[in-house]
Amino acid sequence: MVWWHTRSESDPTTNDELLTRTVAPLLSLDDLDLAGKRVLTRVDFNVPIEDGEVGDDTRIREALPTIRHILDEGGRPILMSHLGRPKGAPDPKYSLRPVARRLEELLGSPVFFCQATVGPEAQTCIAGAPAGAVVLLENTRFLPGETANDEALARQMAAMADVFVSDAFGSVHRAHASTVGVARYAPATAAGLLLERELDFLSRALERPERPFVAVIGGAKVSDKLAVIEALLEKADRLLVGGAMAYTFLRARGEATGTSLVEEDRLDWARGVLKAEGGRIELPDDHVVADRLADDAVPEIADGNIPDGRMGLDIGPETRRRYADIVAGARTVIWNGPMGVFEVDAFAGGTRAVAQAMARATEAGALTIVGGGDSVAAITEADLAGAVSHVSTGGGAMLEFVEGNSLPGVAVLEQR
Repeated sequence: MVWWHTRSESDPTTNDELLTRTVAPLLSLDDLDLAGKRVLTRVDFNVPIEDGEVGDDTRIREALPTIRHILDEGGRPILMSHLGRPKGAPDPKYSLRPVARRLEELLGSPVFFCQATVGPEAQTCIAGAPAGAVVLLENTRFLPGETANDEALARQMAAMADVFVSDAFGSVHRAHASTVGVARYAPATAAGLLLERELDFLSRALERPERPFVAVIGGAKVSDKLAVIEALLEKADRLLVGGAMAYTFLRARGEATGTSLVEEDRLDWARGVLKAEGGRIELPDDHVVADRLADDAVPEIADGNIPDGRMGLDIGPETRRRYADIVAGARTVIWNGPMGVFEVDAFAGGTRAVAQAMARATEAGALTIVGGGDSVAAITEADLAGAVSHVSTGGGAMLEFVEGNSLPGVAVLEQR
């Protein structure tokens, strides 16, 4: 069994109580007899497809341990996932057929692709697959009732299963038919190995961190992470802010930010946070700037205030050293969001510096977690994904967990 807990908005539990509270367990794969069972497994195969081929197969690789476990125990894995946003109707560019091909290559065993997701055609496909084969159903978002968590659709999904396994951490923050509804009606449910690992690492970092606990937050907009910042200020010893969101804080502090992205409607909120944060927030004190965001833009270093006509596009070299030293000396680190426009090489230095510091902290024994699409892409590009404790597969779900919100796809397993 795996133990976990996050607070709902109505839960009055305090942070101290959270550490000692007894919570309901989730059943794991080891708790169930899978032999001969149809094991309907919600995975997260929402991967980039380029010219009919899978671009980044990280999420497929992360699902392999659960799939192999089911096969080893004599179960029949029936996989379902969404891909993209096809708006509740079939769309060939969002078909999971290319994913089936890549999965078969990675798994080294047959994968049968079903053009249907539920109904008689899917049932026939499942029944016709030989023992030892994996079945991948078509995109769940081809069905109009998926995102509405339609009860009739959820019951159709559950009818294909002897056991439902939830292993799509990147989707458990969404109350959809394939993440929540099906779990209500399946004969038995369990958490997959990936979901267990995600919940374990995040719970360790947020509920019982070894200190110093450092959070690194970046990205474009403060408004995307208001609740995350507030939640982390209650838990972390230091909060390092980078990316464009730093300029809203700097403007709120009275500094010149040139033409940098600033959310004017969030300045009062930022002033309030800075007044109450008690010295825990670290902001950039030098910047890589340019007159525009472009591949051929000429980078300059600005100390302190950013001149008129220039925009901040990365943290500067002094800030990189300061942030890297803080991260490298931490015992628990969570990182979500790049420090600059890392897609452009001239403005990627800050993000790379954090990635390297995360690796050093891990080597020194710290618990280090990276989450969010851009941060994961950055640490993967730096070839350091294997040098941190955990790379989360779900940016949105991770942020909801950090905020302390209930994850519907996990809560339903707890209830079962």
